[in-house]
Amino acid sequence: MTDWDGAPAGRSLAPRLERLAPRLLRLPAVDVLGREVRVARGPRARLLGLAGLDREDAGAGLLIPRCASVHTFAMRFALDLVFLDRDGRPLTVRRGVPPRRFVLVRGAAAVLELPAGCARHGWGEDPDLVVWR
Repeated sequence: MTDWDGAPAGRSLAPRLERLAPRLLRLPAVDVLGREVRVARGPRARLLGLAGLDREDAGAGLLIPRCASVHTFAMRFALDLVFLDRDGRPLTVRRGVPPRRFVLVRGAAAVLELPAGCARHGWGEDPDLVVWR
C-alpha cells in the first residue's frame, strides 16, 4: 500500500507540511487522496493561490476549481501542478514549476497546487484515478 505521493504507507516522500497560513485557514477544506487540502473559492483566494507563502505555511496544497491556468508570480517555492478534468481525473501533471511562470492546460476544470515534490508519480498516466469530485 502506498501514500498519496507513491511512498510506502506511513513513510511519505513529501516533506512534512504541518503549518498553515492564516489566510488558508479561512478556506473550506476537502479530502484529496487522504490529505486535507484547502479550496480557493473566492476571487482573492483564487488570485493569490499559494503565492507569497513560505513552503512550511502552504499545508498540503490548494485546490482551485473552475481553473485551467495558474501563475507562479510571487511564489517562494516551486510547485507541482495537477490539472484535473471535470470528473476529477488528472489530465496532466507539471512538476517543479518555478516562480515567475504561467501554465495553461486547455480542457482543465480544476488545478491542484502542491509544493514541489508532493505530486505522486503516475497521476497523469492513470485514467481510473479520481483525485477530487
